Amino acid sequence: MGAVKSAAAGSAGGASGDRECARRAPRPRADALRNRERIVAAAREMFVEHGPDVPLDEIARRAGVGNATLYRHFPDRAVLIRDVVVAVLDRVSRQAEAAMAEEADPFAAVRRFVHTAAEERIGALCPMLSGAFDTAHPDLDDGRERLEGAVQSLVERAQSAGRMRGDVAVGDLMVALSQLARPLPGTVCPNMDRFVHRHLQLFVDGLEAPARSELPGVPATLGDLRSTS
Repeated sequence: MGAVKSAAAGSAGGASGDRECARRAPRPRADALRNRERIVAAAREMFVEHGPDVPLDEIARRAGVGNATLYRHFPDRAVLIRDVVVAVLDRVSRQAEAAMAEEADPFAAVRRFVHTAAEERIGALCPMLSGAFDTAHPDLDDGRERLEGAVQSLVERAQSAGRMRGDVAVGDLMVALSQLARPLPGTVCPNMDRFVHRHLQLFVDGLEAPARSELPGVPATLGDLRSTS
């Protein structure tokens, strides 16, 4: 009996000690968090402009930090690319969720999402996702699942209301959005960005019900997109 009490006391003491250690564990300083956010934001901008192979010292310079600060947060390029992808997935997911919560018209929510997501240049994720890093990382899995769920809800809500044509799927939406919003680093047509929202609106008009034509082929599902990545 005494042994049981002693073990229980030891277990309780260990749990208490773990909680105490957690309380004493140093939290990232506010300035360190700000630096990390600035690096991710600068990296996203430069990946969009120049592709994922842009020199890291150029990213540090745009972020306003030293090279040592960048490498302290991101020991290699793969870690930085992953964090940029996760950040973009999070931002686009929040935009989809906000559009669905704030727009009474389900199709207006789809339209709003398409235009706001284009500002994130999610098409720039495609070449980055082919890089040499862990594409099965839990943060990436969580980000993808959240975005897919949010966009699926947008589409299903608009289709159930009869506001969006029923022969398209979420994959169709994401493919078109990625292609139309994809930047063209080094392109000989430097002013193409100013046409993005115009062409997106042409695409969105084609999604609205009633359909004005019959689409060739079959709808692109999210499973189709994953199988080709």
